[in-house]
Amino acid sequence: MGAGTTGAAARRALAAGIFDAAVARAHPATCLPAHLPPPPAIGRILVLATGKAGASLAAAAAAHYATAGVARERIGGLAVCRHGYAADAGPIRVVEAGHPVPDEAGVAATRETLRLAREAGPDDLVLALISGGGSANWIAPAGDLTLADKQAVTKALLRCGASIGEINCVRKRLSLIKGGRLAALAAPARIEAFAISDVPGDDPATIASGPTVPDPTTSADARAVVAKYGLALPDAARRLLEDPANETPKPGDACFARTRFTVIARPAEAIEAAARAARAAGYEPIVLGADVEGEAREVARAHAARARAEKAAGRRVAILSGGELTVTIRGGGRGGPNQEYALALALALAETPGIAALAGDTDGTDGGSGASSDPAGAYVDETTLARARAKGLDAARFLDENDSTAFFEALSDLHAPGPTRTNVNDCRVILVD
Repeated sequence: MGAGTTGAAARRALAAGIFDAAVARAHPATCLPAHLPPPPAIGRILVLATGKAGASLAAAAAAHYATAGVARERIGGLAVCRHGYAADAGPIRVVEAGHPVPDEAGVAATRETLRLAREAGPDDLVLALISGGGSANWIAPAGDLTLADKQAVTKALLRCGASIGEINCVRKRLSLIKGGRLAALAAPARIEAFAISDVPGDDPATIASGPTVPDPTTSADARAVVAKYGLALPDAARRLLEDPANETPKPGDACFARTRFTVIARPAEAIEAAARAARAAGYEPIVLGADVEGEAREVARAHAARARAEKAAGRRVAILSGGELTVTIRGGGRGGPNQEYALALALALAETPGIAALAGDTDGTDGGSGASSDPAGAYVDETTLARARAKGLDAARFLDENDSTAFFEALSDLHAPGPTRTNVNDCRVILVD
């Protein structure tokens, strides 16, 4: 193997290692135990968990209290996670459900979650363990809304380019659990919510649509989102958005008197861990932010310009960013924001030597079909476009078709670590030598 090949392989492995450092910082076994409160004096510990880290959060909690000597019969609850993200949580039942589009398994599990919350007493400790993906996993249609209606609304919101905050603003009006409604059901039990943030700014009202915190948005805000993107909603959804009685609990509501919310892992902390790994490898970290938003291809062009400028200046740097990018779908291909970013980045870099990049979602999957085997993102370097041409692939055409998965699949450049059982949004690494 020649020196050039070895160097390319080493850069790819290094980029993956930096990505892995970000993921490890946010794993529940690392970030949850130190925050867990003592068990209640006489009541139960009821664990209600959701999202891509739902099962692993529940498992970490169960292990913590078992080690502390809490009897198994005092611990119970239900964790709902994405298909393929299950973990052994001991006395806490685990159910896998659909994401990003909800399914019947999620509906049934959420109904059970609501029943458990209603049964919680004032002596009980309710642990609400929340992570990204929770909006789809805790799915309880309000009013006359059906699962098919919720699926249609979710698909429309995902396709239109709306931000996660805008998506969740609408979702809260269509649910029996989101927007503080879980806290209203569990009161007067004590509720300790612990969250792994997957949203820019770590807003508690946005993470998994804020099931245990006051909702600062209104139905008027939700209607404005629908109008902004010209969405055609089912009649049942439109009625819920227009019904004054369907408003969510607001700050000051008595149902929040015994609730507390703690963020235990943030995108910024994951990016900081990536920066430490890059520095240890001899690269000067340049952090562009942990909450970058925008169209994936537009952000990629801006990042490519920065990378080329650093290259021209003769600097050895690792350009790092997090956040959650969006894709406005115009073609019929397969992909996700990180793969689209990587493809657009390769085109914008135009085979500049000495620059390599990995863009991936820390949950282990990026767009795709919703299967746990979907790729997390993709890798590019100075050889990407040349190798594509050798295979007869037109990178620009694949980008136009939003078909980044097929492009990188043909080059064996998909990054597919499998379920990471956490989620702090994207981690993008650009290595400039």
